[in-house]
Amino acid sequence: MPALEGQVAVVIGGSGGFGEGIVERFVAEGATVWIAARDETRAAEAAARLGARAFPCDITKSADVKALADRVLSESGRIDIAVNSAGYEDNCAIADLEPDRVERMVAVQFTGALYVIQHMANAMAAGGSIITIGSLTATLTADGYAPYAGAKAGINHATRIAAAEYGPKGVRVNVVSATLVETPMTAAITNAPGVRRAFVAETPLGRFGSIDDIVNAVFWLASDQSAFVTGQNLHIDGGTSLRRLPTVADFIRSAQEEAAES
Repeated sequence: MPALEGQVAVVIGGSGGFGEGIVERFVAEGATVWIAARDETRAAEAAARLGARAFPCDITKSADVKALADRVLSESGRIDIAVNSAGYEDNCAIADLEPDRVERMVAVQFTGALYVIQHMANAMAAGGSIITIGSLTATLTADGYAPYAGAKAGINHATRIAAAEYGPKGVRVNVVSATLVETPMTAAITNAPGVRRAFVAETPLGRFGSIDDIVNAVFWLASDQSAFVTGQNLHIDGGTSLRRLPTVADFIRSAQEEAAES
């Protein structure tokens, strides 16, 4: 029997990148899956392609997230799994920050992520698993990532608190902190000269990560295989968190090495 047979999962940001891979895996494992995204058209197209259902949701609005939970409960009867894969990247040196850029980042990466935990956990009458897709930049420092990484670090700690508060209800709350992996959002970075080589140099397992690496970790946390795991920040990074993130200087040197070898 598929591992998620009879379960209902909500994947926010499930219309692309990590989220799409997660939806595909959950459907294959027998779950009824709802894709939630701010772009209603993209969510509907992804749902039709992957065998899921769709609902528009802007996680920066608490009412939207509550409406999502209510709709899933109304039509599917329960919520067992919720994955928050929504987010975007916008790096900028602290010296050049503007308030609106900081506020938008915090609204999505921290406040919105907290709304997801709140409303999904409140809707899980029989317990369940909530997973937020985090970032290695919340553990290791990277120039230009103060708002993004700071917000991600905030939700990492909020996850610990949520795990303690919702544990007696049988709801598990965890984070999967991903290293740099190629997705539509990161393609411009991962395909730049020297980037992959520099990351591999700081990765003890000696290879670049894949979407499947993240999907496998999320599936494990969603399934009963991790039934005694909560409040954790699981780094899926090949060991990079044991070292450091590469710098711009590393990228330049790696690009020069690639050029010399070609």
